[in-house]
Order: sequence, then C-alpha cells, then structure tokens
Amino acid sequence: MDYELSHLRMLEAESIHIIREVAAEFERPVLLFSGGKDSVVMLHLAAKAFWPARLPFPVMHVDTGHNFVEVIEFRDRTVERLGLRLVVASVQESIDAGRAVEETGPRASRNRLQTVTLLDAIEANRFDAVFGGARRDEEKARAKERVYSFRDEFGQWDPKNQRPELWSLYNGKHRKGEHIRVFPLSNWTELDIWQYIAEEDIELPPIYYAHHREVFRRDGMLLAVTPFVTMMDTEETFEALVRFRTVGDATCTGAVESAATTIDDVIVETAATRITERGATRADDRISEAGMEDRKKEGYF
Repeated sequence: MDYELSHLRMLEAESIHIIREVAAEFERPVLLFSGGKDSVVMLHLAAKAFWPARLPFPVMHVDTGHNFVEVIEFRDRTVERLGLRLVVASVQESIDAGRAVEETGPRASRNRLQTVTLLDAIEANRFDAVFGGARRDEEKARAKERVYSFRDEFGQWDPKNQRPELWSLYNGKHRKGEHIRVFPLSNWTELDIWQYIAEEDIELPPIYYAHHREVFRRDGMLLAVTPFVTMMDTEETFEALVRFRTVGDATCTGAVESAATTIDDVIVETAATRITERGATRADDRISEAGMEDRKKEGYF
C-alpha cells in the first residue's frame, strides 16, 4: 500500500534511524536527559526505537544542584517508569574536588561549570557516544553542528573540521579517548517538538505550562525566585502567570509571561513567536554573539 509519511513521522523515522545506528556502531553510548522537553522527546524516540526491549544504554543528567524541583521530580519519575539506568554527574562534586570553581555574586551561575562535570563523567564511564537534544534552530553555533559531531581526546569541538554526512551516512570512527556527540533532533524545530508532544501525548514537567510563580525582572528577563538566586537591592519580586520555554539551571533560565495552560495553547504561541527559546530565556546565551560557540569548543553540550 502506498502512503505518504507526515512531516512529523519523517522526522521521527530519521531520529530513530540515527539512534539505532549509534546503538549498533558504538560500545558505550549514553543519552543526556535533563527533563527538558527536547531530551524528553529524544528519550521517547529512543524508547520507541527499541520497544518492547528496554533502552540498551543509560541516561545521564549533568546536575548543577540548582534545578527546578518540578524537573527533578519528573526526571526521577520517568527513570522509574521506564526502568532506566540513571547516571548523575554532579557539578557540586566537581566543585568539592577542586575541578571547578564556583562563581560568586548576584549573577553567579553553575551553568558553565557543567562542561568540566560532563567531560569528567564521559571519561570516567568511558562513553564513546553521547546523545544530545540540541536542535539547529536553537542557536547559531548549534546550527553548525553535524548529526555526528566529533570530539577530540580533550572533549573539544572544531566547527571548521567536521565530517561530511552525504546521503545520511554517518562516520563514527574515533580513537580511544575520543567520542562523538550525536544529535538525533538536528532537523526538528521547536514547533515540531511541541506538535510531536501533542500527537504522542508525551508528559512534560508542569513548568512548561502557564502557572503562577514568584519572579523578578533582570536584564529584560523574568527569573524565578529560588534559593539559588541572589537578588540585588534594586530588584523586587512579584507574582506573574508564566511558563518556561526551556529548562536549565534556575539561576539563568528565564520564564515568559503566558496564559498557555495546554499543549494546543503552547503550539499557537510557539508558531507566532520570532525569538528562539534560548535567545529569549537563557541569560548565559547573552554573553556574546559567539558565547555558545566558545563553550561548545570547550566541550559544552
């Protein structure tokens, strides 16, 4: 019977193909799972790829220790529901071991410290392929990535020296100590992600939908009031109806004012926006035009 696959089913098929290729080609893959919408979709695709068997590789959360409570609860509930093996790479342990130096002051964040923790965890567990949920429409540097992104023995990325991927053929060749970052969602957009979540009825942490939260305004962003954020004398808190477009370290992840309480509401809102979620709600991406690219060269996600 001839039939035409929908746009979302074509994206799904491509992503599942990539995930299966990695499982067949590499010895010790791992899937980065933060509880954010992109990693949730990636995990859902991986579960589909091997159903009815369990995932043949673990999931890893690089934990800054400054997380939204709702996200950690969702992470643990998902791990238990799917019977996953969870590896937690702790930024706090990196600080305690002297591997990372914590920033100080009201703008301090542990977000950048995740790089050291991630690279140490990759080395300690001898992971040779690391699935990431990055999409090309998120940020300029991520648009330069290939699906298979080579990292040298120092975990570094060279955007000017990447392997061709003609006809969706992926080159995973690497030496001991090197690894490949794999991005199965490369061709997805934020709107695709939300439409797929709706079609597949995928559960997300509740902070992705509009809710009342105590926030304060800083640098044009709404930051949540949490124990991890030091407010300045000139900053005042207030309650607002907000949701989060992306989930990360609570010290640098902003909310957006929104009345979108359902998936359909979010899809309408996402279709109308002209600002990427990272550009609008991640303070760490506002450092400079090349801020993300510099961090990726160092080994960041």
